[in-house]
Amino acid sequence: MWGDSTILRNCYKCQRVPEQRNVGLMKVVQLGCGITGRVCAEFLEKNPNVDELILADRLTDAAESMAKRVKSDKISVVKTDVSDKDALRRLLKGKDVVVCSLTFEMLQGVAEEAIRSGVNYVDFSMTSMSLEDMEKMEKSIADSGITYLTAMGADPGLTDVFARRGANLLDSVHEARVRDGDNGFAEGYPYFSLWSPMDMVDEATMPAAVFKDGKIEYLPPLHKKEIYEFPPPVGPLPVYNTTHEETFLIPRFIKGIKNADFKIGIDDDFVAASNMIRKIGMHSKEFVDVKGVKVRPLDVVAELMPRPVDFADKVKGDACILVEMLGKKDGKDMVAKVWAMASHEEAYRLCKSNATGFLVGVGGAVGTEMIVSGELKSNGLTFPEQLPAEKVIARLPEKHVEVKEELVPLK
Repeated sequence: MWGDSTILRNCYKCQRVPEQRNVGLMKVVQLGCGITGRVCAEFLEKNPNVDELILADRLTDAAESMAKRVKSDKISVVKTDVSDKDALRRLLKGKDVVVCSLTFEMLQGVAEEAIRSGVNYVDFSMTSMSLEDMEKMEKSIADSGITYLTAMGADPGLTDVFARRGANLLDSVHEARVRDGDNGFAEGYPYFSLWSPMDMVDEATMPAAVFKDGKIEYLPPLHKKEIYEFPPPVGPLPVYNTTHEETFLIPRFIKGIKNADFKIGIDDDFVAASNMIRKIGMHSKEFVDVKGVKVRPLDVVAELMPRPVDFADKVKGDACILVEMLGKKDGKDMVAKVWAMASHEEAYRLCKSNATGFLVGVGGAVGTEMIVSGELKSNGLTFPEQLPAEKVIARLPEKHVEVKEELVPLK
């Protein structure tokens, strides 16, 4: 049970972090204004260091809806196709920060243009490049003088920060377990994703990475079902290993980690549908000829699924992101648990989002705020584990996110 044998328990509430205004006002581009981007943008609009906020997307309906609701002189809406490099270059010209909340396949082009244009860059998940390929970019990022903060959403992002915080609570660590649980449902929507449908289907149909005994291994897609007991009100949920950034990043940046994995809550119906999509090849990213038209099967699946912004008001329930760090404290085997929760109904009330999009957008907003306030001046490639965990967490309560932690004996 949650809370049994607790040696240390803490809940971050009612903390306020004064904004540092030592860098001047900044012009920010929010690129992608769907279920996550609109949350990030709404918090950035309130930030005193942001002078101008451009909401840019290929489909502008969600951005226009937000602009109409918020009614801010800072905000403008621009229709942009990031595959048009000239248009992207014009969009970023003279801007200070670009926040990219697009699908992972679109991130690389934006990142390269941000580096070329000398614009600080934030995204909510890593690009489609491997970590090794990103390291090849490190010199060009440093030479450009920008701060490049990647994978700063919820998971990855806040979970990586929670892992750092959990490690800080222990004397040593050897294992990290990241868990994402959601008991949300949307009446009338039997097969849906609460964030990018393309990214979710891709995640559920590819081999699952785990870090075991100091190296990456891969399990078959949705290979092993486990019932994990999330804190209430989420409760017990079936979870599965999937490939996620934390599996690669936490062992790289937190000393002592020998094992790490990521498991996400997926219900039986979604598992069955995802397995069928994989078995018939509809998860493929290779082009096929359909009556003379070249299409990618995955694009077709994603296009047929509902956009999360279109049914955010119908989602009920709660979401939880949680990290367990296993290690030692004062010679004893202990587990440091750090987690945060969000309600789908409350997320819609606050930002017309769902809980998943809300947590991702909050993570992105915190990372961006640390840049615009001058608190984060890395002048280079930065990952969430490298941020000061306690300072990140201290910013969350004023964004309606409570972080809780426990230090308990390992059973």
